[in-house]
Amino acid sequence: MTDIAVFVDSRGGNTRKVADAIAAGLNVTVGDLSAALPAGAKVVFLGSGVYGGKPGDAMTKFISSGDFRGRKVALFATSGGAEGAKKVLETMGVALKERGAVILGTYHCRGKFLFTNRGHPGPEDLENARIFAREILAKS
Repeated sequence: MTDIAVFVDSRGGNTRKVADAIAAGLNVTVGDLSAALPAGAKVVFLGSGVYGGKPGDAMTKFISSGDFRGRKVALFATSGGAEGAKKVLETMGVALKERGAVILGTYHCRGKFLFTNRGHPGPEDLENARIFAREILAKS
């Protein structure tokens, strides 16, 4: 069992692409939000799209029901605009800190939404996500 876990709440597929890139770069698979947080996971990557200015409901439930004491967490998001992603990352970070997590860092990139940001997340966004993941592990 690995001590790294990746979970994502993605409706449109944008944030899932980022999660898949992070997971592949770390040689793990993306976990199922309906399952419990693995007991051995010391570094956890959590990602969500932006839904009405908030993280997805499944991610919110996962955070509120998980035991994050002593765990190091990295957050990622995609959104049509940077402000939406920053708000979601902040919301997730506050909730995780209340549950005992240590936040190691955040990453966000544009995601395609309706007619905007076509081609995002693109190859450069996904490479930046892999770099982010490696940097997180280096400081964990």
